[in-house]
Amino acid sequence: MATRPTMKHVAAEAGVGVMTVSRVVNGDPGVAPATAARVEAAVRKLGYQRDDVARQLRRTDQLSQTIGLMVDHVGDPFMAAIASAAEDVARQRDSMVLIGSSRDDLRRERELIAAFAARRIDGLILTPVAGSHRFLSSTIEQGTKVVCVDRAASGLEVDTVVVDNFDAVRHAVQQLIANGHRRIAYLGDRQEIWTVGERHRGYLSALEAAAIDLDPALVRHGLRSGPDAATAATEILCAPEPPTAVLAGNSVVAIGVLEVLPPHIAFISFDDFALAARMTPAVSVIAQDPVAIGTSAAHLLFARIHGDTSPPRTIVMPTTFIPRGSGEIPGPFAHCG
Repeated sequence: MATRPTMKHVAAEAGVGVMTVSRVVNGDPGVAPATAARVEAAVRKLGYQRDDVARQLRRTDQLSQTIGLMVDHVGDPFMAAIASAAEDVARQRDSMVLIGSSRDDLRRERELIAAFAARRIDGLILTPVAGSHRFLSSTIEQGTKVVCVDRAASGLEVDTVVVDNFDAVRHAVQQLIANGHRRIAYLGDRQEIWTVGERHRGYLSALEAAAIDLDPALVRHGLRSGPDAATAATEILCAPEPPTAVLAGNSVVAIGVLEVLPPHIAFISFDDFALAARMTPAVSVIAQDPVAIGTSAAHLLFARIHGDTSPPRTIVMPTTFIPRGSGEIPGPFAHCG
């Protein structure tokens, strides 16, 4: 058949009415077994598939059993773990998940959210791009529930699941200071991203509490890839007064830094990553639990979808500082080879 088979085609093949076909494909037990068997045989023969989108558009009073999930980049292991955990919860709720990556681009984010909304999603789990999200107000007013995950969203009063980035980094830098370090470098992603800003604030707070003057030459922002981080780390390490310790703002930055970092430089990564414990020296990390984060966000979203009208809340998930060899090295200044 050249065109997509419809209920009319199935009805003609089975020798029944369209309403009978509709009752069979929707699981109505009131159809005579012999008739239902003829309809099912026609469905298999023609390859008919029910159009759930059109069905939901005709039944606007019911849920679509579909949610949207947008992260920065689904290829990022941390974001992928959040997405997978949320998808598991959705599956338990008999819901499908539409997944997209914003790539930290506000325009792309808006386009994808509009595409999700056009498919009548019941809710959206969003890792927001930097910038105002007031544009989501109309979508929320139309009934779509929204939960932010990993980052807070400017101009949006919705449920949010984050970690305490500020205190986690402040504690890690305090550990470096306790090991005798005074020249501590910080390398991170774009500073306007909420998590990055919070982590940088934690770094500054720890230095200030220890009466250590900030050296701007030891700070790099806007590192979006491993090669970017490797280049920035090389520049810092080859400076006249290089750092004795480095803190990477996320695992992408960490992997790039480690490609060029001498073994005698103390190092801490925000986020654990594969093989971190097996490197020499093993990498000290601030570990998050992306599965717990994604699961919590999904449970919040489905609670809203099914009638929770309590005020928006922010859930702060714990982090764990895992001290390994790289964070305990008190070594001398690095020298550029």
